Amino acid sequence: MRIADLIHERGPMTVAAFMELALYHPEFGYYARAGQRSGRSGDFFTSVDVGPVFGELLAAQVAEMFDLAGLKAGATFDLVEAGAGNGRLSADILRALKRNRPDLYAATLLHLVDASPAARAAQRGTLGDVAERLTSSSAALPETFEGVLIANELLDAMPVHQVVMTEAGLNEIYVSRPPTVDGQQSVSCRLSTVNGPLSSPRLQEYLDRAGATLSPGWRAEINLHAVDWIRDAARRLTRGFMILIDYGHEARELYSPSHSAGTLTTFSGHREGSGDAWLQNPGEQDITSHVDWTSVRMAAEAEGLQTIAFLDQTYFLLGIVSSSPRPPAPSPGLKTLLLPGGLGSTMKVLILGKGIGAPPLLGTSFRVRAT
Repeated sequence: MRIADLIHERGPMTVAAFMELALYHPEFGYYARAGQRSGRSGDFFTSVDVGPVFGELLAAQVAEMFDLAGLKAGATFDLVEAGAGNGRLSADILRALKRNRPDLYAATLLHLVDASPAARAAQRGTLGDVAERLTSSSAALPETFEGVLIANELLDAMPVHQVVMTEAGLNEIYVSRPPTVDGQQSVSCRLSTVNGPLSSPRLQEYLDRAGATLSPGWRAEINLHAVDWIRDAARRLTRGFMILIDYGHEARELYSPSHSAGTLTTFSGHREGSGDAWLQNPGEQDITSHVDWTSVRMAAEAEGLQTIAFLDQTYFLLGIVSSSPRPPAPSPGLKTLLLPGGLGSTMKVLILGKGIGAPPLLGTSFRVRAT
C-alpha cells in the first residue's frame, strides 16, 4: 500500500498521475523495480517471449530499411528501441544482423531507452556478445537520430486520463483514498474514484480531433502521453523509419459502444483483472489500456511523418517471411506470432517514415489490413 499512502498524502489525483506513480515511481513503481516483467515467470506475454524469431524477422525489415536509406559507405545507422526493458528484443535483432548482414551490424549504433533503472542496468548483460553496438542507455530518446526506431508494447503502458460522460457533460475520474474515520486512516482501505472537472482542456480537444462522441455513462481513456511522445520522437528523427507495435484500435472503434466501459485493465500472473482491479495493489501489477491509433497517427503526421502502413502483426510478419531472402524455419514460436486471434491479430503495426517517402517494404508485401 505504499503507493496508496502517497496518494493519501497528495490528495485526489488523475488516473494518469496514479498510473505514473504505480508504474514508474523510482522506488515503488511496478516497472522501476524489475528489469523484466514479461515471460512465463512474469505477469504477461509479449512477442519477444516466444523466442528470437520475432527479433530475427524485425532484423530483416530493419536491414531493408537500411538499404532504402541509401547511406554512404562508412556511415552509421541508429537503431533506437523505446521501452526496451532489459534489451532482449534488440539483442535478438543484432544477433540476426551480425549473422546475416555484417555490414549493417558494423554500422549500427544501438540506443536503448527505458524508464526503469533496473532494466537499464541489465541491458549490457542481456546483449552479451553484441553489447559492443550499444551506444547509449537512457530514460530519454537520443537528441537526434537517423535510422529506425522500434517501440514494441510501449504506448499501452503509458499513463492515461480516464473520463466519463455525464448528463451534465464530460467529467474526469480521479483516484483518492477513502475519508478518515475519527481521524484514523487504515492502511488496508481500498482506493476509490470520484468524478471531477477536466484537469486540462486538452482532454476535450483530443476527443474532438479524434471525432469521438461519448454517450452518457460511457468511460474512456485518453492517452496524452502517447501523443506527446510521438510528437517528440518525430522531431528527434532526422530521417528514417518508425515501427510501432501494440494492441489497440482506430478511434471510431475505441470510442464506441463496444468499449463504453473503457479499456483500463491489469495483468498479474498472466491473469487479466476486471472491474476496478487497476485500483488494487498499486505498484504490484501491470496497468494498461488500448492504444488509440488514430490519434497517434494524426500526431505523427502533424510533425511531418508519413504513414506507410497500418496492419495486423500477422500480415506484417507474413510479408517478411514470404519475401525475406532468409526466411525463418517453421516453428511453434513463429506460429504463435502469426496465429489470428492471438498475438497475430491483437497486435497492430504502424510504420512511419520521414524524408524517405513511402516505399514498398517486406512487411507490407503480403497484405495491408488491420482487423
